[in-house]
Amino acid sequence: MDVRTSGKVHRNLSVAELVEKALARGEGKLAANGALVVRTGARTGRSPTDRFVVESKNTKDELWWGKVNRPISQESFDKLLSKAKEYLSKRDIFISDGFAGADPSYRLSVRVVAEKAWHALFAKTLFLRPTDKEFASYEPQFTVINACELTADPKTDRTDTEVFIGVDLERNIILIIGSHYGGEIKKAIFSVMNFLMPRRNVFPMHCSANVGKDGDTALFFGLSGTGKTTLSADPSRRLIGDDEHGWSDNGIFNFEGGCYAKVIKLDRTREPQIWDAIRFGSVLENVVVDEATRAIDYDDGSVTENTRATYPVEYIPNCVIPGMGGQPKNIVFLTCDAFGVLPPIAELTPEMAMYHFLSGYTAKVAGTEAGIVEPKETFSTCFGSPFLPLHPTTYANLLGERLAKHKARCWMVNTGWSGGPYGVGKRMDINLTRKLLNAALSGVLNDQPRSPDNVFRILVPEACPDVPRDILNTRNTWKDKAAYDAKAKDLAARFQKNFEQYAAKASPKVRESGPIT
Repeated sequence: MDVRTSGKVHRNLSVAELVEKALARGEGKLAANGALVVRTGARTGRSPTDRFVVESKNTKDELWWGKVNRPISQESFDKLLSKAKEYLSKRDIFISDGFAGADPSYRLSVRVVAEKAWHALFAKTLFLRPTDKEFASYEPQFTVINACELTADPKTDRTDTEVFIGVDLERNIILIIGSHYGGEIKKAIFSVMNFLMPRRNVFPMHCSANVGKDGDTALFFGLSGTGKTTLSADPSRRLIGDDEHGWSDNGIFNFEGGCYAKVIKLDRTREPQIWDAIRFGSVLENVVVDEATRAIDYDDGSVTENTRATYPVEYIPNCVIPGMGGQPKNIVFLTCDAFGVLPPIAELTPEMAMYHFLSGYTAKVAGTEAGIVEPKETFSTCFGSPFLPLHPTTYANLLGERLAKHKARCWMVNTGWSGGPYGVGKRMDINLTRKLLNAALSGVLNDQPRSPDNVFRILVPEACPDVPRDILNTRNTWKDKAAYDAKAKDLAARFQKNFEQYAAKASPKVRESGPIT
């Protein structure tokens, strides 16, 4: 789709050119490490309640309509699209062409049209970059139009706020109005891939992936704050990607060419690969930098706790280029359990895996959002409900089919609390988590006896090399055993309540694989 302008069209500029343009236009500043630091204004995260999908004859009966996929008429979308095109027609625009999908068999060509140079740099960093030969015949299949300075008018445009994120799956257009947050660009295309890939028998996943020295592929599912990016960036394994992948008959492939890491309290000792990957060519969103020295203060969350960094995947040493791997041997569900009752690691049967995949559990703690004063359970189905155009059981069935076909082992890993809930117990040490993960991925845990958890029924290893036995059984880490029992049953009841919405479409074996009270 063409966007015409009387201003200059900057098409597929290099990283250096985009950084230069962004600086010249006052869009950001350079940090001491060379990264471009930008602010996203009032919206420092995604705006899910401002996201709409055009309701058409071909999508009306297929999409999972509701809070995630809110319908908008073609007429209303076209009105906003015309408004954006008129707005951009008087401005310089930046075009960045790329691909979503490292496997050429399933690749989607994506064009991003933006008024900000840094948004073009963001797209260049996050999407796969075409070669000169590929540019010669490049034709976009999907176009993202980002008019971030333009605002919607709720009275005349029939929007809820001044922000509008619209997806037209018939004409292959994504429209972003009123939000500077770069994540809207990448997540909109992820939603599109979640719509297109199941039609081609590909399981689209919100997960990171890496490969061991013996070629064994592992997947890491988890919501924000659970360690998905951190744990997949393992110096002893090769990174495929940190966020979005497809699982086909060919194996695993990255949807992206870069990473978008949360960097609040980033520590060089604990996360050296991510620390070193943030340099010239990276974008830092809402990170605080000293005005005099340009030193980055990753601990400063005064702008937002959701500080972010982009970097090309090749900035991670020993990454997999192209981003493809074999059929996975291990699948890991990461949860940050602030209730402090889940074990640090447990194996799941295929039915348990489907149950917990549909649940997508983690917990938020006090201070992460306004109004949260104690741990709050969060269930995001398939570990990515904001990005699912189709009903969740579509994706859960794809998971179940592949687990059965490829005999992959599935693990639940708690990166949250032990010894008590948030405020009483302690957060799992990342070094302990890495030991447990390494034992699972290397096969060391395969022969260890397992005991079903009394409440959650997941299969807990009775021993792991170099890990104290008491840590494996979370109840043993609590001084007040009665308090543990009450808290475990409380969380189990929340699981059961949440799963009611999927029970009718889940098999009896899946329904019966959840926690008991």
